[in-house]
Amino acid sequence: MARDPAIVSKNMSKIHSKDTSIELQLRKALWHRGYRYRKNYKALPGSPDIVLTKYKIAIFCDSEFFHGKDWDVLRLRLEKGKNPDYWIKKIERNRNRDYENDKKLLFLGYTVIHFWGQDITKHTDECLQVIEESIWDMKFSDISDCDIPE
Repeated sequence: MARDPAIVSKNMSKIHSKDTSIELQLRKALWHRGYRYRKNYKALPGSPDIVLTKYKIAIFCDSEFFHGKDWDVLRLRLEKGKNPDYWIKKIERNRNRDYENDKKLLFLGYTVIHFWGQDITKHTDECLQVIEESIWDMKFSDISDCDIPE
């Protein structure tokens, strides 16, 4: 099915890298739980969408298409579509960049969490639970690092 290039162009122009609907939904949920954060924090590799600096947690809200969810299946679909060389190269670059930024963040001592857009949209509470478990793990590891006199 051929799509009108003008419509495709209009749709693509509406896609932004900051303040996406999935980011807003997760940020709002975090705020209501009392967590304060930085958004699109440029001081860190990859400018994570949400950073809980107090707990050293970097959160990325990834769209399924641009970050290649189920990459093997998506790649096959792209090979049959329009301009496959461009899209496959673009998404593979995104995936590689995500991987490199994750390594840099881990080296800096950050916990890195990636959520797919559909997971945020449909299971926001589960995403919050993952974040809170990471916070709990960090607090627990801080306690166990202290010398407790016997």
